[in-house]
Amino acid sequence: MPRQPLFAGLVVDEFDRPVATAIVGEEPCYVVDDAGFKRHIPSEQVDRAVLETMRQQISGNEDLLSGQAAKMLGTDDIFSKAMLENQLKNIDKQFDALLQAGIPEEGRAYMGMSGFKVVINMHGEVIRLDQPTATDEGGDGGE
Repeated sequence: MPRQPLFAGLVVDEFDRPVATAIVGEEPCYVVDDAGFKRHIPSEQVDRAVLETMRQQISGNEDLLSGQAAKMLGTDDIFSKAMLENQLKNIDKQFDALLQAGIPEEGRAYMGMSGFKVVINMHGEVIRLDQPTATDEGGDGGE
């Protein structure tokens, strides 16, 4: 069974129009409407560019991220934190597995509702990656 584009439903073109998906042969593609001409872009090209952007954002912040993840999971002990930090430092291996397994539809729906969006041009180059921020949700800044 062919895998699907990783960020199906989360990709738009530079005019903020949703990008369709299709399978060409056995290759999953994003389909950009270029004035009626359907450009089929191999999804792996776009997906890897998005994952690389995420990797760059994680790099150097593994300690902070693993601590926050451990708190969110309710396992705020040194062993859980170390395990999570190790996973973040080897994130490239996780991305390869993710490309094969895909993101469940419910996960993509949640990502979309939280504001995650990939903007590509008609050649499949990632122009922008919109991600949710933790400005209001995670703060204690109370009254």
